[in-house]
Amino acid sequence: MSTVVITGSGSGIGRAMAVMLAERGWTVVATDVNEAAATETRLLLSTAAGQAHLSRQLNVTDGDAAQGVADEIADTIGLDAWVSNAGVSFMERFVDIPREKLDLTLDVNLKGVFLCGQAAARAMIRTSSAGRIVNTASMAGKQGRVPFLADYVASKFGVIGLTQAMAFELAENDITVNAVCPGFVATAMQERELAWEAALSGSTPEAVRDAWVAATPLGRLQTPDDVARGVAFLLSDDAAFITGESLSVNGGAYMD
Repeated sequence: MSTVVITGSGSGIGRAMAVMLAERGWTVVATDVNEAAATETRLLLSTAAGQAHLSRQLNVTDGDAAQGVADEIADTIGLDAWVSNAGVSFMERFVDIPREKLDLTLDVNLKGVFLCGQAAARAMIRTSSAGRIVNTASMAGKQGRVPFLADYVASKFGVIGLTQAMAFELAENDITVNAVCPGFVATAMQERELAWEAALSGSTPEAVRDAWVAATPLGRLQTPDDVARGVAFLLSDDAAFITGESLSVNGGAYMD
C-alpha cells in the first residue's frame, strides 16, 4: 500500500486530491496550516482498502516542520509520494502590490514548494525509496497575460522551473518530479478572485465568471476533481517515465 503526503489538503483542490487518492487505494497524510481542516479531510477519506489515514498540521514555510513530517512518515509507514499543493492568492494591480503580500505569496507558493520538496526528497533518499513528487503550479505559471496576479504569476513560473531542476537532480535517486497546472478551478479561492477581479476591472463577479468560461474551450469551469485526476495520473505507474513535466489541466484555456 502506497502513502502520499498532501499539503494544503484542508479544502479545495487539496481535499479533492486526498479524497480521490484514498478512493484509489492510497494511504493519505492530509496536512494543512489549519489542523482542524486537515483532520476534517482525513475523516472524509475512504478506508475501503484498509488504509489508516493520518492528518498533520503543517506550515509549508517552516522547513524544519516539513522535514519532521517527511521523516516521521518515511520512518513509520514509508513515504512513496509527496504533493506540494498549498498555495495562496490575492489580486491587486502590479504597481499597488504591497511588499508584505508579495512576501507571503512567494513564501507559500514558491519557498514552501522548495522546502517541502527538499524534505520529501531527503527522506526518500535516506530510506532508499523510489518516489514521486508533484507540485501544484498553474496555467499562470506558463503565461504572464493574467490580470492583477503579478506576484502569483511570478511564484508559479518559479514552481515550474523548480520542478524541472528537482527532476533533473533527483532522477538518479529514482524520484520523479512533475507539476500540475490548473486553470479556472471552482473553489472558495476562486470565489474570492471573482470578486477581486470584478472590483478591479469595474465589472461583476458574474461577468468575470462568464469570461472565464468563454476562455475555456471545453465550455465550463473546471472542478477540483479535474485537477485531482491529473495528479492521480502523475502518481500512477502509467507516468513512471515522465519527469520534469508541467501537465496542463485547464480545459484548453491555455495550450502549450
